[in-house]
Amino acid sequence: MAQAHDPDYVGRFAPSPTGPLHFGSLLAAVASYLEARRHGGRWLLRIEDIDPPREQPGADADILRILDAYQFEWDGEVCYQSRSVSAHQEAVARLMDSGQAYRCGCSRSDLADAPRGSMGIIYPGTCRNGCESNEFAIRVLTHNEPIGIVDRLQGAFEQRLETESGDFVILRRDGLIAYQLAVVVDDALQGITDIVRGIDLLDSTPRQVYLQRLLGLPTPSYAHIPIVENDDGSKLSKLTGAPPVEATNANRTLFNALRALGQLPPPELADASLSEQWQWALGHWSPERLAGRKNIAMQHYC
Repeated sequence: MAQAHDPDYVGRFAPSPTGPLHFGSLLAAVASYLEARRHGGRWLLRIEDIDPPREQPGADADILRILDAYQFEWDGEVCYQSRSVSAHQEAVARLMDSGQAYRCGCSRSDLADAPRGSMGIIYPGTCRNGCESNEFAIRVLTHNEPIGIVDRLQGAFEQRLETESGDFVILRRDGLIAYQLAVVVDDALQGITDIVRGIDLLDSTPRQVYLQRLLGLPTPSYAHIPIVENDDGSKLSKLTGAPPVEATNANRTLFNALRALGQLPPPELADASLSEQWQWALGHWSPERLAGRKNIAMQHYC
């Protein structure tokens, strides 16, 4: 297909080092990489290492090894999210100083009876008027006006944050920066213009857009690809025992990834070299084949 040309396009792949890459994360890498290259843009690699209790020693090196074995070519140096913590803290301070965030002393047991939605606990606003606890998280103050995007693959999507998630955490009780804030700050620091990632993160997008608006940061364009599911319909993930992507038989695995992404590679490509597969994929990448799709059955491709 004809290649778009947008040298200002900046995409990224941002795995967390909580374990090895699995087939679902490989699909996100492939899709984001091909979309960036289709536009003649840059593709950055960011390791999201801001949650040490969940990280596995050596996982970041293993992720880089696999990406290199599959012949991904990222632009510039690998970015480590932990190196941006001062910028994250500065953003929290700005929101606190402007009255858009506040301290919350509620523990999990305090919120045991709180209502729940698709994103978990819907915070009832208990500490909006003050918190006397010495142990606290920081929550951002939400409202009930719709926050939405037009996703390039999934179409229009919006949430009313106050009633669907409540005021959400941006700094945890243990002092660690929450994902929602860190990803927003780092996308802005890296100049990310376009994000291609799994549809399991679609629910997070309105919260991220809301933070972008509060902090005066640009909102990237979003495209959420379908997630890979196990035989029982659960999401393929590290928590559900997803097997790691191996360097052996990389060409067959990449071929299956292209099939899973709806790209219809010819059967003879399965035994071609990685460089030949990438060449074919770059010339035929059509993300529109994924429009509206929510899931991919693991057993069909692995």
